[in-house]
Amino acid sequence: MSFKRELGLFDATMIVAGSMIGSGVFIVSADIARMVGSPGMLLLVWLLTGVLTLIAALSYGELAGLLPHAGGQYVYLREAFGPLAGFLYGWTLFTVIQTGTIAAVAMAFAKYTSAILPGVGEAHALFTVGGFSVNAAQVFAIASILVLTFINSRGVSLGKLIQNTFTSTKIISVVALAAAGIIYGLSNGSLAAAIDSLWIDGVTPHVADLSAVQQDSYGFASRIGMPLLAVIAVSMVGSIFSSDAWNNITFASAEVKNPERTIPRALVIGVSLVTLLYMLTNLSYIAIMPIGGSPDSSLALERGIAFAANDRVGAAAADVIFGASGAVIMAVLIMISTFGCNNGIILSGSRAYYAMANDGMFFKKAATLNSNGAPAASLWMQAVWASVLCLSGKYGDLLDYVVFAVLIFYVLTILGIFRLRATRPDAPRPIKAFGYPFLPAIYILLALSICICLLIYKPNYSWPGLIIVASGVPVYALWRR
Repeated sequence: MSFKRELGLFDATMIVAGSMIGSGVFIVSADIARMVGSPGMLLLVWLLTGVLTLIAALSYGELAGLLPHAGGQYVYLREAFGPLAGFLYGWTLFTVIQTGTIAAVAMAFAKYTSAILPGVGEAHALFTVGGFSVNAAQVFAIASILVLTFINSRGVSLGKLIQNTFTSTKIISVVALAAAGIIYGLSNGSLAAAIDSLWIDGVTPHVADLSAVQQDSYGFASRIGMPLLAVIAVSMVGSIFSSDAWNNITFASAEVKNPERTIPRALVIGVSLVTLLYMLTNLSYIAIMPIGGSPDSSLALERGIAFAANDRVGAAAADVIFGASGAVIMAVLIMISTFGCNNGIILSGSRAYYAMANDGMFFKKAATLNSNGAPAASLWMQAVWASVLCLSGKYGDLLDYVVFAVLIFYVLTILGIFRLRATRPDAPRPIKAFGYPFLPAIYILLALSICICLLIYKPNYSWPGLIIVASGVPVYALWRR
């Protein structure tokens, strides 16, 4: 039994876009706004993230054409730097990156479903044993993971149908919501006011520790004594996480028609589309609400973007536009978004563990395909661990830790382009990295700069990420034995 090549350009693009768009863009803008302080800087952070991601996608196109095999980024790292590099990525992918994302997205799906069906909310504890408790949201999240895993175990044709349907729906919904916000801002003049104050800090007066705020020579507020570039770098953590998972399609290379050309195109189209959607969404936020406001107000408009209740900026924007029905509209949108997002992540991640198992770097059973041509064992192993993370409640902390590690692996993978050009100069490359060597080098420099800023200014998040990756070294040694 072998994989079936059933994914065309549209299917691959929907996996790229659908895996990227979850609930992040509706939440993380609040934290970014608190860091950067002005509407212009909020948009700049999202734009820089989009440009950085697009450069990476353009670079990955060469690797996808050179190595169109199941496993994607795991294979790229293994071929460029050896089995240890590939294993460390696969180890981090399974233990935290992929499964942690699945858990987080499933919990977001459950939480927003509870806005319509209160019975599946976190407030409903099902049982408690000692200090361990399980609530209805966790059970509902796990159920969604198991349902999507079962669907994908029936073959890639059914998985792509779910992906195409939900991703198309949420793209249309996000466009509609962004358009509604921009039209609202144009009609009452709030968009024009936001443009007039694009670079004016509207958050500083409400920052708790005013002594920690400094003004640089350009007038931007630098939080916690950080220089402006460090503020931007640190504030990009949320937008980078919200723009991650674009590489998931590379894991399913063995099921893509003409992968040498389809995957590079899908990466560029998908990342460009999502970047545009994210920019429009954030433009609608600043058209609807001020960047800052009163953290103590009960009204979404008065709280502003930075102090949206529970950081739910999307819900606050919908509340301003649609009133009481806004919460339901946003809940439905995020339910669609997160369900489709998890389908793409679940489908793709299992292919990476399949490739690892074929190399003897994962459980042997994961290297098998069922009668539908799906890596069912790999899918269910992923589902079990993601479900454990749902029950642990620690998936959010783990994801914060690995944003740093994710960037490091992206840097290593793009460095792999340089290495493979040197070690395999005559290998066929249907598509070469756009702007090589300059754009890949720019990505490496910018990503490393962000990593350095995170090490300096957010050590509680960056160092644990390194420890998680490093913990794979002794596991690798044991597995080799």
